[in-house]
Amino acid sequence: MADRQGADAAAILPGAGTIDLQEEGSDGVLLLHGFGDTPQTLALLARRLRKSRYSVLAPLLPGHGRSLESFGKSRATEWIAAAKDAYIEMRSRHDSVSVVGLSMGGALAVLLAAEQHEIPALILIAPYLGMPALLRLAAATHWLWGGLAGEVNARNPRSIHDPIEREKNLAYGAVTGRELHELSTVVRRARKALANVRAPTLIIQSREDPRCPPEVAEFALEALGSAEKKLVWTEGAGHIITVDYGRERVFGEVERWLDTHGGRGEAAATKERLPNIPAARTDPGRTR
Repeated sequence: MADRQGADAAAILPGAGTIDLQEEGSDGVLLLHGFGDTPQTLALLARRLRKSRYSVLAPLLPGHGRSLESFGKSRATEWIAAAKDAYIEMRSRHDSVSVVGLSMGGALAVLLAAEQHEIPALILIAPYLGMPALLRLAAATHWLWGGLAGEVNARNPRSIHDPIEREKNLAYGAVTGRELHELSTVVRRARKALANVRAPTLIIQSREDPRCPPEVAEFALEALGSAEKKLVWTEGAGHIITVDYGRERVFGEVERWLDTHGGRGEAAATKERLPNIPAARTDPGRTR
């Protein structure tokens, strides 16, 4: 992952870099941010989880948090590979690593969980798993109009209702036709991968999300191959619900799912299933 980002690391915007709050001996949680955005949208959640003694990593995806030029050169395959690299890196350090994805990060998380069946818990926050018809058409025909249109405004003030947090956001707020096509590639692959997910999965979705309509979350819940899955609705917030109004409830739902289904929950369940074995009797006069 470091090699993948090293070439333009100096160009990273202040506050947009990777969040690494890892500590040896604790369960890991990988946080994946959204399209054109940065780990800044996950910073509050990362700190909350660290206080709960989880090791947290929120990597900055290739092309993100730098410049629109850098963003325009990045590709879906790089974002998918970066998410996998981060997971493998964490897995080498921690006994278990759960995955949490926000927006497009949710789609990346699905792709990861569909391949890595040892993931103990998966949480999809406002997962971007469906594109409106007009956006799909624009993505499919990007080669026709992209070069002429250049960068297109992608800001939506309803994505974050809280004006203070909206002002802090480091997202590009613009997109090119080519990047829209790359996003559609991630979405298409993730939708196909939902049936292969085995991890217990929690979806958290705002009813007022301007980018992901309720039916997308409902589709994802139905399509997931997980034996245990749950959809939780929130209200009063937009798309980036990890920084918006009501975020504390979102954090609480995340923590409860991780505590129950993550590495800690698995360890507790295993302990409960173990038979009661009498302590070995020792003979003071014998050594082994």
